[in-house]
Amino acid sequence: MSEITISKRQRSYTLFLLVVVFTSSHVDRQIVAILQEPIKQYFQISDTQLGLLTGVMFAVFYATLGMPMAMWADRRNRRNLITFSITLWSAMTVLCGAAMQFWQLLLARIGVGVGEAGSNPPSHSIISDLYKPEERATAMAIFSLGVNLGVMLGYLIGGWVNEFLDWRWAFVVAGVPGLLIALVVRFSMVEPPRGYSDGIVEKPPAPPFWSVVRHMVNNAIIRQIVAGTTLISFAGYAAIAWVPVYLQRVHGYTTGESGTILAIAIGIFGGLGTFFGGYFADRLAKRNEGWRAWIVAAACIVYLPFGYLSLTATDPFWAAAWFFGPAIFGGVYLGTNFASLQSQLPVEMRSVGAAINLFILNIIGLGLGPLTVGAISDATAAVDGIDSIRNGLLAMLLVMVWGAVHQWWAGNLLSREA
Repeated sequence: MSEITISKRQRSYTLFLLVVVFTSSHVDRQIVAILQEPIKQYFQISDTQLGLLTGVMFAVFYATLGMPMAMWADRRNRRNLITFSITLWSAMTVLCGAAMQFWQLLLARIGVGVGEAGSNPPSHSIISDLYKPEERATAMAIFSLGVNLGVMLGYLIGGWVNEFLDWRWAFVVAGVPGLLIALVVRFSMVEPPRGYSDGIVEKPPAPPFWSVVRHMVNNAIIRQIVAGTTLISFAGYAAIAWVPVYLQRVHGYTTGESGTILAIAIGIFGGLGTFFGGYFADRLAKRNEGWRAWIVAAACIVYLPFGYLSLTATDPFWAAAWFFGPAIFGGVYLGTNFASLQSQLPVEMRSVGAAINLFILNIIGLGLGPLTVGAISDATAAVDGIDSIRNGLLAMLLVMVWGAVHQWWAGNLLSREA
């Protein structure tokens, strides 16, 4: 292993940069959610087509290309791959603003997905090399704050730039900063040695792809973690994509108003839920390792009544107010599950293992979650009118229960293993 010694300051700086990168990716990924209504009106498209735009077409390329990029990351310089990725997705986000037809916007969004495919797996691998297993859930939770911060900034930028200019300029304002972030990453981030936090002296060779797949399939804990993460993200991505539309279409909020409300709910309160989920998982695990997964199951159950009250509210104020519950508890799984997965993987498998997890999570969760809500909305619109959007979102609460079952099972397995 290299003789590089990484100071606490450098470790913290690297984690900070990765949070900034992850934030940028979610600004560019989620900004389209707050802009769905003006985009629908401009292109005259259906809710199902909006589901394709926010879900399937983005997710297929994002998830599929994540695996070859992760194999590269397990063999080459991870920092340089992240630099390339952020440059690509930022440039493609800017191009979204130039789309004159729906298919052009769809292609640009695919480009964003291609770029983002190369960021998360190497980021997970770097964090695992910087932080020991007993610190890893907290570090991953801090990293996962990029989801909350990205959604917050995406909603604010998209909502208000659309009101003062239009939806095209929102994509430009969101995309340009990423090009500057790419330069900072390239010239200031240090690539940590493989296995640094685990005390591994020799860098182990990266195994073939199918060896990683076999390892994950044969590990019961990994199977339950991946299943729970996928189902929770299915409901979560659907909510992120469609709750802005629900508030605008059913309750009459403007893009700026709904963007501000959801930015506060998901960005600030959701960020607290994400961070403290990982923080308490690390601490409760000292008593029983099962808490690394049980804490997510508990968060899913608490999520349910708040989600139901928000989606059945007739008053605009309470529809928004009750959503703060799902915003807080919906992201608890991020840091805890990502850290648990990394701890179950050997050092040489971590980038590819993360990519496989993200492939399943994003194909099913990000890809089908928003599309399912859009399809249910279209199917019930003839009977329920604008209220049809509630039907699809309410169905996601059942998916959340399913995810909680797998999390509880994973906790039992972790407890037995310990």
